[in-house]
Amino acid sequence: MVKVRNAEWLNYFLLLLLSLVWGSSYILIKKGLIAYTPPQVACLRIAISSLTFLPFFLMRFRQIDWSKFKSLAVVGLTGSFIPAFLFSFAQTEINSSMAGVLSSLTPLFTLVLGVLFFKMSAGWTKYLGVLIGLGGAMFLILFGNQAGMEGDLRYGFLVVAGCFFYALSVNTVKAEFQDMNSITLSSAAFTIVTLPAFLYLWYADFLGTLTTHEAGWSSLLAIVILAVFGTVIASVIFFKLVQRTSAIFASMVSYFIPIVAILWGVKDGEPITWYHLIGMIFILVGVYITKKK
Repeated sequence: MVKVRNAEWLNYFLLLLLSLVWGSSYILIKKGLIAYTPPQVACLRIAISSLTFLPFFLMRFRQIDWSKFKSLAVVGLTGSFIPAFLFSFAQTEINSSMAGVLSSLTPLFTLVLGVLFFKMSAGWTKYLGVLIGLGGAMFLILFGNQAGMEGDLRYGFLVVAGCFFYALSVNTVKAEFQDMNSITLSSAAFTIVTLPAFLYLWYADFLGTLTTHEAGWSSLLAIVILAVFGTVIASVIFFKLVQRTSAIFASMVSYFIPIVAILWGVKDGEPITWYHLIGMIFILVGVYITKKK
């Protein structure tokens, strides 16, 4: 009998579940930004996630390999802290659909960083895939106005930067924490980066916004859902998937994230045009090529 931990169907189930959760994150960021500033949204997301992980952190403190503190800090900063700010600022100028489509660049950066710094091997076809995917991203950013998107589309580069940091986190997890429990890893990584988030919320008068803004509570609810599902649960699933499979397989979640994000965008009245689809096709073709053996 095949053990559950080795069952391939479970890997794909986790991949699909992660796609649904992360694909919904961009619309939740958008709702959070109605009442709160980008730094407040990012810090609330981190703080709520850290509080959710706190019981696990306390219970598993002795199981954490603190000799790898620097690597844990890298995972916390690049996998959660920095991207939370980048995506929040980006979505002040671009819509959630475009943010979701651009996020599919993550596996391309995973490959590039894996080859450059983590001893991953790759042939010329994989580099071709990277170029095609990046071309799709540039297409979206350059022709975003024709796609009916308002605002400064250069903010799309913040999403690209966020994908770069996600990729660094993925490769670090695979290289340094293959054997660490995913909940233990997540709780440690979040605890390391949580203090700055709480300090900022204290000095930025978060409670004042909550009590005075008409959308204060509804935006907070969106951020709570984002933190608990889009960050806490998704982080555990993602780290587990990386450990069970590979960094590249886990990053395949980017195939499905833009589809979920676009569907949420349509529901929220965002314009979806052929420009979106063309850009997404280029990116996903690039991702597909990089995954071919």
